[in-house]
Amino acid sequence: MTAVIYARYSSDNQREESIEGQIRECTAYAEKNGITVIKHYIDRAFSAKTDNRPEFQQMIKDSGKKLFDVVLVWKFDRFARNRFDSANYKMILKKNGVHLISVMEPIAEGSQGILVETLLEGMAEYYSAELSEKVIRGQTENTLKGKCTGGTGTIGYKIDDDKFYHLDPLTAPLVLEAFQRYDNGDKMVEIVNFLNDKGVRNMLGGKMTHSSVNTMLKNRRYIGELSFRDIVVPDAIPVIVPKDLFDRVQKRLDKNKRAPACGKADEEYLHPGRGEMLVRTVSSLQCSLVWYTERNNSEFGEVIYMKKSTSKIVGLVMLIIAVTFIMFAVNHPEMSFPWNNTITWLLYGLYVLVTVVLLIAPKMKK
Repeated sequence: MTAVIYARYSSDNQREESIEGQIRECTAYAEKNGITVIKHYIDRAFSAKTDNRPEFQQMIKDSGKKLFDVVLVWKFDRFARNRFDSANYKMILKKNGVHLISVMEPIAEGSQGILVETLLEGMAEYYSAELSEKVIRGQTENTLKGKCTGGTGTIGYKIDDDKFYHLDPLTAPLVLEAFQRYDNGDKMVEIVNFLNDKGVRNMLGGKMTHSSVNTMLKNRRYIGELSFRDIVVPDAIPVIVPKDLFDRVQKRLDKNKRAPACGKADEEYLHPGRGEMLVRTVSSLQCSLVWYTERNNSEFGEVIYMKKSTSKIVGLVMLIIAVTFIMFAVNHPEMSFPWNNTITWLLYGLYVLVTVVLLIAPKMKK
């Protein structure tokens, strides 16, 4: 008889040691009962409340290949923590001729075994729901008290042993200066370079990037606000950034989005800097195309925009391809695409629209 072992842990309180313990117990059971283990399926930091577990799904898929006879788990709650998923996947395994065994919860065959197994699954689901409620209650209380609720932390703050926030004397002034610089007109790339030059690192230990700075500038903790779910607590922690400065930065962040949202009405946006950049939103394409007269450092750092000359060349090439295709189609009417005519005409229309935009947009007046 062949078997596979499925092991899983779901939280920060369970680490590799938890996996090793599960595998050790399952392996001992297999050796004791003359079962040959051929593979381990391991999901790290995945909850059993969801079926979005890569190794678990692969195991279920492999069960249909008749590669093994048994799935060994440490306890049933490693397999699933709600009765619906448990019953569903057990049915799949049973259909594939695979038996599920919990090595720490031996269950006899027959009607009594079915009852005991159902009770164990119900207890696992109850435990999971109760644990979730306790975690939510605990995090809610911590938020109301101005305590950290977990996560990677926030640049500019230190967390003490009681989970309270305190200003970091080294990084808090740099956070404030970053807000002030952005409010005074510095570009995002300049702030990224400033923070990296000062030795500031993100909470994962890496260098600051456009994304991490953008997240930092939007973080409402800097005005003393803590939130969890639908709870918002003002003045819960020490303030680094004054509210009026924070609000001005949010307005500039919103204004300086590189491109307008897709589908908005046609507008023109002129960005300052070396060389004039013109951003035109083409609402019919539901996106924005960008032309410029020379390379420029934008608000978001160094961005490569399409030159007007390049736009014309690409448009002409697409026009030549279109004419050649039409001539070929006229001379070979018996040939067709492997899809219906509706899709064909949609593709034609999109191709023509892009070609026209590339040809005429650079000629539009600034």
